[in-house]
Amino acid sequence: MMKSAYLDYNATAPIRPEVMEAVSPFLKDGFANPNSPYRIGQEVRRALELARERVASLLGAKNPGEIVFTSSGSEANSAALYGAAWHSLQKNGRNKIIVSAVEHESVREILPILSSQGFKIYETGVDSNGLIHCDSLLEAIDERTALVSVMQANNETGVIQPIEKIAAFCRDRGVLFHSDAVQSAGKIALDVESLGVDLLSISGHKLGALKGAGALYIRNGVKLFPLIAGLQEKRRRGGTENVIGIVALGVAAQLSLPELSNSQRYLSWQKQIEEACLSVSGVRLNGGAEKRLPNTSNFSIEGVDGHSLAIAFDLAGVCVSSGSACATGLSSPSHVLKAMGLPKNLIKGALRVSTGWKTSQEEVDRFIGVFPSVVNKMRSISLVPA
Repeated sequence: MMKSAYLDYNATAPIRPEVMEAVSPFLKDGFANPNSPYRIGQEVRRALELARERVASLLGAKNPGEIVFTSSGSEANSAALYGAAWHSLQKNGRNKIIVSAVEHESVREILPILSSQGFKIYETGVDSNGLIHCDSLLEAIDERTALVSVMQANNETGVIQPIEKIAAFCRDRGVLFHSDAVQSAGKIALDVESLGVDLLSISGHKLGALKGAGALYIRNGVKLFPLIAGLQEKRRRGGTENVIGIVALGVAAQLSLPELSNSQRYLSWQKQIEEACLSVSGVRLNGGAEKRLPNTSNFSIEGVDGHSLAIAFDLAGVCVSSGSACATGLSSPSHVLKAMGLPKNLIKGALRVSTGWKTSQEEVDRFIGVFPSVVNKMRSISLVPA
């Protein structure tokens, strides 16, 4: 049976062998609760704190205590938005939340909940390249604003937003700033100090760790209303810590850090993929901004349905996606491409290709080799108008 070429790292990354080796002891003898006072519990606690230090290093956080472990990037996003919104409302009566139109679903889905609780939501649009209308966002910040949340890099297009500028503006006005860095962590260098963010979310499985563990950076001095009550994580996130997932996250973070200096291979693959795909008629690149993640390419292909096309590539031995893994299979079109102003037929024909730590040149070559034939075959049987 042919092994598939895996080019969907923005959905999830393969588990690193070093991660599997590192978590093995915690599946056997290292089972103790890290909050227990006896020796085996404290041994587990030391492993958990080592992971915290490793995540802090990946993010450029000076104090490992600024890292709070969560169950996922989605929980980290919810904890940041819900926690900052409610704490700000209770502290100073601010009830306005500003986001971009291209945020991940885990941010977008909590907004109606907050709105029903009396918070005012302001959404800033993006241009045709997927870049946020920064001036409009900054103009919307006023004395009522509790929080601004803008993702660092988009999960569908890879477009990188100017969060340093937004964070600095917010800091000067006493407004909290959160960034979803789930897609950028491990792909581009992160330094929460120079970025100036108050809150930042990451996810373990995007780095080659296990699903079920993420982290939220909380700058010293920032207070949040806890999403999950409890004594763990210094009362910032209740629940006995997922030691296996956290250890895995720490190892993946440690391995990701030196890989950042090797981004040229990702840029090389990105160039090869985009040149090959754009050589086929009726294919356009989405999010062609100057600053994009080096591993991500998003295309619109005329005359096909992206979801059906992804299945066709699977049959040809290549794993790619039609967009966000959270929304694949749903009938609703990509809100990201819609916000960029693409017509319905191009939104429906979207395809995302993303590389990662285990990608090989052979996998890239396989995708490039089958791309024209798969697209032409699907066009010949597709009911989607060109």
